Amino acid sequence: RRERQRFVDKNGRCNVQHGNLGGESSRYLSDLFTTLVDLKWRWNLLIFLLTYTVAWLVMASMWWGIAYLRGDLHQAHDDTYSPCVANVYNFPSAFLFFIETEATIGYGHRYITERCPEGIVLFLFQSLLGSVVDAFLIGCMFIKMSQPKKRAETLMFSRAAVVSQRDGKLCLMFRVGNLRNSHMVSAQIRCKLIKSRQTPEGEFLPLDQCELDVGFGTGADQLFLVSPLTICHEINSKSPFFCLSRRSLRSEQFEIVVILEGIVETTGMTCQARTSYTEDEVLWGHRFLPVMSLEDGFFRVDYSQFHATFEVPTPPYSVKE
Repeated sequence: RRERQRFVDKNGRCNVQHGNLGGESSRYLSDLFTTLVDLKWRWNLLIFLLTYTVAWLVMASMWWGIAYLRGDLHQAHDDTYSPCVANVYNFPSAFLFFIETEATIGYGHRYITERCPEGIVLFLFQSLLGSVVDAFLIGCMFIKMSQPKKRAETLMFSRAAVVSQRDGKLCLMFRVGNLRNSHMVSAQIRCKLIKSRQTPEGEFLPLDQCELDVGFGTGADQLFLVSPLTICHEINSKSPFFCLSRRSLRSEQFEIVVILEGIVETTGMTCQARTSYTEDEVLWGHRFLPVMSLEDGFFRVDYSQFHATFEVPTPPYSVKE
């Protein structure tokens, strides 16, 4: 069957785009810091470079303008003349003076004299403006680099979900794993069933979300994720899959969105990993291969078998049948 459009990709990216915002787009500017953090890296780097380049050129032009209006450029080589900024002859020298001041390099060759009150005021303005720009842009880059999105890439989900019996009950199962030795603190998993339906009143809901119970009452949704775990949803009378059989699975259209959340042990930041399973990725009558083995003094996980399944005898009927 041709792969249909997903609500959530396998890598966790949500296929939702917001359009025709109208006047509501101004809300992005009211929260400019979050807007910059959410941008892609290439736009962040471009804004970072442009902001500093423009600020440097503007401030250097202001220092050059003070020297030009005072006539310092024409008498800079006169030892008896006291300029606003010593040894500023042209725009490049004014630019170098600004860089030395902003970066606190201070070579000592160019400096402000005490007979330049406008230069002192500009120096104070430059210091305040430079601190604000540095705090905003560097803070934005730091937050973006410390985001735990890359940590989510080391959390694995099985490529397919399976339906088979466990403890005499028909269950929908999938597997999750953590590739790093560092743990996910307070890891919790949730599942949403995305499926179109029509209400008794005739209202059509194209992307109705329904919660799948993966152990809320028993605490099975709280994971100790030190080794791959198989997450189980029991199909019973309260499950939306109560009428699902092997035959009806071929004609169904649904998507199961899996959300794994936890706190990164090394940074203390909350991390979220997502994936989804469509009806084509649900294997009826399959079970996951074991990946754990006992070695000399430790347990070994074989991730080469993480996605592997094998067939097991499973009734082709629904729980209702």
